[in-house]
Amino acid sequence: MAQRIAARALDATKVYGRGETAVTALDKLTIEFAQGAFTAIMGPSGSGKSTLMHCQAGLDTLTSGQVFVGDQDLTKLDDDALTVLRRDRLGFVFQAYNLVPTLTAIENITLPRTLAGGEMDGTWLDKIIDTVRLRDRLNHRPSELSGGQQQRVAVARALAGKPDIVFADEPTGNLDSKGGSEILGFMKEAVEELGQTIVMVSHDPVAASYANTVVFLNDGQVVDSVDKPTPRKLLDRMKRIGD
Repeated sequence: MAQRIAARALDATKVYGRGETAVTALDKLTIEFAQGAFTAIMGPSGSGKSTLMHCQAGLDTLTSGQVFVGDQDLTKLDDDALTVLRRDRLGFVFQAYNLVPTLTAIENITLPRTLAGGEMDGTWLDKIIDTVRLRDRLNHRPSELSGGQQQRVAVARALAGKPDIVFADEPTGNLDSKGGSEILGFMKEAVEELGQTIVMVSHDPVAASYANTVVFLNDGQVVDSVDKPTPRKLLDRMKRIGD
């Protein structure tokens, strides 16, 4: 049975600027992200990693080509429809935790669903809270939490609305190795235990090794991929791409 596709890009091209100063960030790139899998995107600086993720998530628009979430073509949606899609079907985790300092951990986790006016699935929320191992910290504000705990709140917030897919841009970039390992372990557990789909941009081979598959970009195109990655495998591939 073929694995279902959570998101994909077809001939995706993104050009910044015009004329002689134009920069092609994505060059007719085609890629698929499997449902229920953890995919990492790696590549040299300027390879198009973050641009791909931002366009795939509807945070930026393509110059040409298409991006889909499920069967929904994002390039055919207006701004209002994109806002609704991002709110209802996508989750986001970035380096900055983006927590509201006056709200407790549980209030931050449920905030997107509260703003949308929708009801939270209590059973799912309990499962998320237990997975992040923060049940005894739910009534604490961000200033009372460690960096790793704050980022776990941010990841829990991204998962709480049962998104089709979570996009993570260097989610452990501001954490020490222990805090980073906690977050990556939780994200991997969310895929394996909760069936979540995650796409993560990372420059770190140790972080990317938590993924099921790592896709390599260079000059705005997919140039390689590694299944069941290890840090050593990923370092070797990065060196070859750099050459």
